[in-house]
Amino acid sequence: MKVRNAKIADAKAICSLISNYAERDRMLPRSMADIYENLQAFTVVELNGNVVGCCALAIIWADLAEIKSLAVDEAKKGSGVGKLLVNTALGRARQLGLARVFALTLNPDFFEKIGFQIIEKDSLPMKVWKDCAKCPKQQNCDEIAVINRLSPQA
Repeated sequence: MKVRNAKIADAKAICSLISNYAERDRMLPRSMADIYENLQAFTVVELNGNVVGCCALAIIWADLAEIKSLAVDEAKKGSGVGKLLVNTALGRARQLGLARVFALTLNPDFFEKIGFQIIEKDSLPMKVWKDCAKCPKQQNCDEIAVINRLSPQA
């Protein structure tokens, strides 16, 4: 498995991974235009020449970033792809000097296993909620907020 920054050629694979989850109401959809616009925020995992996972790190504020669009090919679930992507995003956040990284998820157990803690969504700043306007579940949100308070890089 190779983890790397996303390239233009990866956009279709990223869109496909995200769409697979979005179609099952497991994450928000992202258009190709949105993926191209935010491609620099994406990391991918490549295996045998195929993108099998993706994740974006979006900076929200001076001390806060969000892990977004974490998606792993169904055939690779449980193989460490998701953990590798999140740990890579956390490493990038540390390099940038961020203090906290959060995610909104339907799978908090995964995040808790890798050092995140569940928090109240209301404790996050309003800037976080810009994506909620696009979500059909905005009035009945079932996502759980998790956060990792980063320790300084050794």
